[in-house]
Amino acid sequence: MSKFKFLSLLILGLLFFSCGSNSDKNSSYFKLKTSENKSEFKLGETIEASIENIKDRKIDSIRLYFQQEYLKTLKTATAFSVSIEKDAKLGRQALEAIIYSEGKIDTINDHLKIYSNTAPEAYTYKVINEYPHNSRAYTQGLEFHKDTLYESTGHYGSSSLRKLDLKSGEVLEKIMLDESYFGEGLTILNNKLYQLTWREKTGLIYNLDTFKQTGTFSYNKSKEGWGLCNDGEKIYKSDGTEKIWILDAETLAEKDYFQVVTNTKIYSKFNELEWVEGKIYANTYQFPSVSIINPKNGAIEGVIDFRGLHDLLTNKDELDPKNDVLNGIAYNPNTKKLYVTGKNWDKLFEVEIMKK
Repeated sequence: MSKFKFLSLLILGLLFFSCGSNSDKNSSYFKLKTSENKSEFKLGETIEASIENIKDRKIDSIRLYFQQEYLKTLKTATAFSVSIEKDAKLGRQALEAIIYSEGKIDTINDHLKIYSNTAPEAYTYKVINEYPHNSRAYTQGLEFHKDTLYESTGHYGSSSLRKLDLKSGEVLEKIMLDESYFGEGLTILNNKLYQLTWREKTGLIYNLDTFKQTGTFSYNKSKEGWGLCNDGEKIYKSDGTEKIWILDAETLAEKDYFQVVTNTKIYSKFNELEWVEGKIYANTYQFPSVSIINPKNGAIEGVIDFRGLHDLLTNKDELDPKNDVLNGIAYNPNTKKLYVTGKNWDKLFEVEIMKK
């Protein structure tokens, strides 16, 4: 076969393939439109939408998807509605239509924002007890296991994993991380301790009994390593974005995620995570607050205002107001007590949470 004939066949093949389907959101044939071009909705509302047939093509069928789940197939109608159920995922979600017409396939989509239909409850706190905390510990993760407190600290060159005595603040055991790692969140499940690193795309695995590192795991699609917690079966991981990832407890693979939202906004920068009686408590980096998140859909159901806690520190004048902030939540399920601290804070506080 001559070079000219080969190139001609190749070009014809590419043209045939490109004409067979169109996955561009801005299709030249069709457009997906919501009523009044509305792009923000709340749980319980209905999305009214239609397919605009720009070139008046003969449509064979339209397959509709919302949040990557099949809804239904339209044969003649081009208008449709989607009810947003109470268990629908929140945040940025895709509404998609696959249109079969005149032997061709067009895929068009629109990204909508789905919010909670309930505003978060406002909470405050009462300090019950104060305990010493190492002021050189740049706290990134904090968790109880059988009444023993474990802590992960950050900074390149000084990151560590620690086992602590709550009442005295004494470091019972300590592992220094390699200088290439910036320590982040931690969680304990099935006699293993998991510790994140920040930008290194690597998690560290330890045997809880021997307190020795036994392996590592890699991140997949998550951006960075921020916070960790678990519900006894699944592990939850924050990465600095609005997403909280759900990890398989055996393989540490990122299986799914949800986005964190209120009734008006999508939120990000969730640093330290803690599982507390069916909810995720999440510190928001550089803010003196903790969000109470529903792990089923990502709705922020409450916000705990911890302003004033910083004023109780005896080393507050030595702290960097931008970086040495509230970070560290530990819940002891045996005693039902909640503890919080911050980066380089010299105190750890047992607190009682109450509605404002």
